[in-house]
Amino acid sequence: MAEINNDWLAVLKKEFGKEYYRNLYEFVKDEYSKRTIYPPADQLFTALHLTPLSSVKVVILGQDPYHNENQAHGLSFSVPESQREIPPSLQNIFKELSEDVGTYIPNNGYLKKWADEGVLLLNTVLTVRAHQANSHSGRGWEHFTDAIIEAVNRLDRPVVYMLWGRNAINKKEMLDNPKHLVLTAPHPSPLSAYRGFFGCRHFSKANEFLIKNGEQPIDWQIENI
Repeated sequence: MAEINNDWLAVLKKEFGKEYYRNLYEFVKDEYSKRTIYPPADQLFTALHLTPLSSVKVVILGQDPYHNENQAHGLSFSVPESQREIPPSLQNIFKELSEDVGTYIPNNGYLKKWADEGVLLLNTVLTVRAHQANSHSGRGWEHFTDAIIEAVNRLDRPVVYMLWGRNAINKKEMLDNPKHLVLTAPHPSPLSAYRGFFGCRHFSKANEFLIKNGEQPIDWQIENI
């Protein structure tokens, strides 16, 4: 697995010695050696590399990586610069974003700018077999990403969580920091976006909260390539 080498290491290194993580490491190592697994192994911890704990302002929690070729690259909901086909859930995210804060809908789904702005784009499960959604769930990643969520929850400053869909909303009970804002909505997938994701206004609510608490807002506009 890719190494973590920024301030996340201090809060996560105790996880590496736990039995669940040793089992997870062996499982993931074996999977990469025998199957096509996404994202590429060197992109497993992209979300942590691009958004240090000290920089986190917003957490957007996804489920598991995209499972088709040239999609997953370690950031939830994002696809690489080279992938011009925007997945349906991300199309809906861009649609809501445009309606909410007036951004134009870009020609790409590369969300690195958000990560650089302090948006932790985290999946609860960090690997997946090609073309098999949820194929690595229940293998231990959930324990590891819970440790990430708990570390953010302990931050003594304003943070916004955007929890979309049942799996993400299930993490709400972990989030008990009164300095933080927790926003929930149905998942942006085509199956559920019309049940309340559209119109949730999470992007403007996040920025209003950050500004109110003396933090710089997020520049949500993803530029055209």
